[in-house]
Amino acid sequence: MTDNLYNLLFHPESIAVIGASNEKLKTGGRVTDNIKSNGYTGKLWAINPKAPDVMGLPTFKSVADLPSTPDLAYIAIPAPFVRASLEELAAKGTKAVIILTAGFGEKDQKGKDEEKIFLEIAAKNNMTLIGPNCSGFLTTCYSGKFAGLIPRLKKGQIDIISGSGATVDYLMEQATMRGLSFSNVVNMGNSIQIGVEDIFELVDENYGPENSRLILMYMESVKKPQKLLKHARSLTRKGCTIVGIKSGVTAAGERAAASHTGAMASPDTAVQALFDKAGIIRVQSKAELIEIACTFNAIKGLITDYRVCIVTDAGGPGVMLSDELGRQGLKQPILSEQTQKRLSEVLPPEAAIGNPIDTLPSRTPEQMEKIFTILNETEKDNIDVIFAITGNSGMTDNWKLYEAIMKGMDNGSIPVIPIISSASTCRDMIDRLRDAGRIIFTDEVPVGIALGRLSRKPVLAEPIELPINFDKTKIENILKKQGEQLDPDAVKGIMAAAGLKLPFQADVFDKANLKAACERAGYPLVMKVIGPLHKSDVGGVKVGIADYEKAIIAFDELMKIKDAKGVLVQQMIEGTEIIIGAKKEDRFGHLIMFGLGGIYTEALKDVSFALAPLGVEESMSMINRIKTLPILKGIRGQKGVSIDVLADYLARLSLLVHNFPQIEEIDLNPVKGYGKELYVVDARIIQKK
Repeated sequence: MTDNLYNLLFHPESIAVIGASNEKLKTGGRVTDNIKSNGYTGKLWAINPKAPDVMGLPTFKSVADLPSTPDLAYIAIPAPFVRASLEELAAKGTKAVIILTAGFGEKDQKGKDEEKIFLEIAAKNNMTLIGPNCSGFLTTCYSGKFAGLIPRLKKGQIDIISGSGATVDYLMEQATMRGLSFSNVVNMGNSIQIGVEDIFELVDENYGPENSRLILMYMESVKKPQKLLKHARSLTRKGCTIVGIKSGVTAAGERAAASHTGAMASPDTAVQALFDKAGIIRVQSKAELIEIACTFNAIKGLITDYRVCIVTDAGGPGVMLSDELGRQGLKQPILSEQTQKRLSEVLPPEAAIGNPIDTLPSRTPEQMEKIFTILNETEKDNIDVIFAITGNSGMTDNWKLYEAIMKGMDNGSIPVIPIISSASTCRDMIDRLRDAGRIIFTDEVPVGIALGRLSRKPVLAEPIELPINFDKTKIENILKKQGEQLDPDAVKGIMAAAGLKLPFQADVFDKANLKAACERAGYPLVMKVIGPLHKSDVGGVKVGIADYEKAIIAFDELMKIKDAKGVLVQQMIEGTEIIIGAKKEDRFGHLIMFGLGGIYTEALKDVSFALAPLGVEESMSMINRIKTLPILKGIRGQKGVSIDVLADYLARLSLLVHNFPQIEEIDLNPVKGYGKELYVVDARIIQKK
């Protein structure tokens, strides 16, 4: 895409509306009026074969009659006539078209077939299509939207990029009540040609100082995950924060898979891993989007730390906020002796001055001003955010109190988040606050959650460089000679070539070779059936075999198992069992999984996922996310494992599947040992031929 397309869609110098009308209750009339009435300064042309004059605009009977080629065209006519208008626009040379008309792919198969014809017209004429079934674009240049709220747009505010028009409307309705403002609001409709991911590409390639530092995103399907990943990461590096909803996540049923990793990795797991790797904060509702946007606005973007001081006129709300901050892992430092001394000179003896600062309901505007001054003078190196919780105690002029809070917001270096709890009795004053350009908060717990989400925003990490003892050539040669399911020798060869440590093991297909293999492994040892996929499920694993006589018995029993081809004799490794795996997800790449191994993998489901390739930092994050981490580190006197070695193994496995995308699934289950002596005890690799 080019900057020219960005300008055509976001800053067109001329717009033609096909289906423009004087009737404002019609789609064409409403979108024309919205563009005309909301400050658009370019050329606006109306096309209507039956009306000689539409809203006093230059009006034409057809596209062919236009004096020149419009930068952007809107189509707002009945569905049967859309194709002909597209062809007329193509002949005129128009390169950007927004189709508002519904009744296509979202309706039936006939509509889907018609959309394919639209795509053919667009492809032949180098035309970009938005929609159909689209509510339009709002930008700082023009208000090209026919439905819902049309707010006043300003540069440097919030952008919304959505795959749903109704979601945009509802989101803006609720957000403007809280005092949020917008710059660009786009809805992609049916997204037959370009979707949410493509808009991210355009915004990224044209991102500058005046662009929004916060993008709210809604999408129902991720059609181009690699494009979203690339441009969301790029925007994040440029200082933009992205908060998004991906809906449609319920599982459709059990997934058939040849590995534990494949069975546990769902499509939504891939989406979450994509968002994490892209630096996107994922939420589940419009309310969460709005709360995070309000909080982001109040603290003036992301901050270095999130140490909090609470100033409240009621104990209960302060305690609930403290509880939530604790759940979010945010610090609430005790104020210094100097600060507490100065506060005690301002507040009555009954007031609490540690943190929270409980001012009591008798607080005055003058006291509030002094509290903000003291905190900014004595705690600026200790406190990063101040919450000011206030209700209507009936003991003071609330507007003057709000004015004191606004002074604290404007004059201090520490951001202030005001929580106005009396949303009914102070409704008129809250409206005045919003009209003064302030963000409105009425509940302390949701904003505490939002602050926690901002503090834990996914951090971008770079993949590991090719490490030592990673032999790509050898791995490539092994894979070329194998079928879909790699034989044990091939698996061992790939593990060694990737720098993953293996215990001694030998494949025994003839009992005559059993004794020599057992003596090399050393007793006690492990014997596993070769052939069946899930060995434990069929009794195909024998452990703690102490001597040759017991090895003979185990060999005979294992060879009786259905599909048994031989027996693997292996050095017995003690230690905590760990699983590391990878599963290829269509279009997303490979999901890497980490967790406790053995039977606990599916019993506990305490696993973490990330998209390959990984860096060591990202691998560490995966390890630290599991709840059973204390078991890995060693608990109640038990020996632990090296987290550094585990992170290295995760990074190596991610490089393996990233460099060899033909690999469909891998399980290293278990990885086992103590300290730095970790071994891949069992492994399975499946590739696509």
